[in-house]
Amino acid sequence: MIQIKRAILSVSDKTGIVELAQFLARNNVEILSTGGTLQVLQDAGVAARSISEYTGFPEIMDGRVKTLHPKIHGGLLGLRDNPDHVAAMQQNGIEGIDLLVVNLYPFAETIAKEGVSLAEAIENIDIGGPTMLRAGAKNYGHTVVLCDPADYPSLQDDMIAKGGITTERSLQLARRVFNHTAAYDAMIAGYLNELSHDHFPDRLTLTWRKVQDLRYGENPHQGAAYYRPALQLAWEQTEGLQGFRQLHGKELSFNNLLDTAAAIRTACALPRAGIAIIKHLNPCGAAMVKSPDVKLDNVPAGDLQAAFLAARACDAVSAFGGIIASNCAMDADTAESIIENFAEVIVAPAYSAQALAVLESKKNLRIIQLQNPARFLSGIREIRTIPTGALYQDFDSSFLGAGDFKVVTEKKPDDETLQALEFAWRICKNVKSNAIIFTSATATLGIGAGQMSRIDSVEIAVSKSGKAGLDLQGSVAASDAFFPFRDGLDALAKAGARAVVQPGGSVRDQEVIDAANEHGIVMVFTGQRHFLH
Repeated sequence: MIQIKRAILSVSDKTGIVELAQFLARNNVEILSTGGTLQVLQDAGVAARSISEYTGFPEIMDGRVKTLHPKIHGGLLGLRDNPDHVAAMQQNGIEGIDLLVVNLYPFAETIAKEGVSLAEAIENIDIGGPTMLRAGAKNYGHTVVLCDPADYPSLQDDMIAKGGITTERSLQLARRVFNHTAAYDAMIAGYLNELSHDHFPDRLTLTWRKVQDLRYGENPHQGAAYYRPALQLAWEQTEGLQGFRQLHGKELSFNNLLDTAAAIRTACALPRAGIAIIKHLNPCGAAMVKSPDVKLDNVPAGDLQAAFLAARACDAVSAFGGIIASNCAMDADTAESIIENFAEVIVAPAYSAQALAVLESKKNLRIIQLQNPARFLSGIREIRTIPTGALYQDFDSSFLGAGDFKVVTEKKPDDETLQALEFAWRICKNVKSNAIIFTSATATLGIGAGQMSRIDSVEIAVSKSGKAGLDLQGSVAASDAFFPFRDGLDALAKAGARAVVQPGGSVRDQEVIDAANEHGIVMVFTGQRHFLH
């Protein structure tokens, strides 16, 4: 049992510190403190002694050096059950420090300020705080360390109930400290890497903050939690990029979060106002309004509803229980159509009051408000794990438009065909590889996803459209990667496609181009593939 007789209190976040100090004083604990914390305690009438008085050495260099002293670190690191340590402490006038309460300079808050300079950010890198925390945590058998005001009440409870702190509890607090200081250093490293645009440093150190525990992972027997990058969270305080917030319904599950992210990316990829429906990370339908003049913030009544109905018509069976994402405000008519069938999650940047009332009539329907959709299209890196390590890459945020396409066939596309091909290309990149899709100018008609061969994906897309009663004659088609043989192109033409968009780059490109010319269809190359594994 660790008896608390002497404590250091030195905090940037003053939350709860006066109340803790008052409790310690009532329990005859000697309190040492620094700078602003000392002033706060003295103003509150708490007897506290300055670190400088205790060490006999002044704070210097604008406070950069104040706790980096043998009397501090000897008191934190000394093993009280080691005779040599005890003798060294006595010879050097070092008192044991039983409790250390420290939280760090507000680096995250500093870099979140608009226009913050590098010099200001650097000045808010804490040195003495992490050094003391790590020293005290290493010596958890003799020193209790607190780095979070949320732990103050439990410390007081333990001191009242048990007369001190058990080594088991001290070890738990030490673990929290090492997680905290590691995250702090990782945030600093991440900030400096971002400043230098070094997105793939030799040593990659990431820090993530838990948003919530999840009921389970991908399957019920798997544990899981939802985390977000701490550095991103810091910057979002000033940029206003808060991701999304839940307005209604049950807690989001592991799979809900995966599918919701896929739905957001697909809906945000649409070049006009529209809707995407996702099932198991794949679009099972997507559509946008027909008029190119409609603005995202002013969609005419009925247009979004028509887009939703067209998206659902692509594969109504798979859409049941899906995730539905809109890139524009949700209106009541669209909401009424949505609740005709079961849906897991609805996502939109805004909801009319009437739409929200309609959707909230479904008790368990998760309603998500998306904030700043553009953030989901760029500036993101993703991490994937493999048994031997991790793979880290830029997120595939490229969106080539019709102006980037290269026409490779004798037949040339008109403007309407080019716009239809762009729509197909944007949806195709969000379908699992190998991906083949058929679309009209504004809606998906058949989607073939995640097959081991491209021809199988064609056959599935054709089969899906047939089951949905949709006509592929005069459609356009997209392939996320090149056709290795002409058989895939032949199958698209047979199904009724009048134009095809694909990356090109196969050694048999000319064979595939010749096939398109034989069928009298348009084909364009993008020069860019979109594998999505």
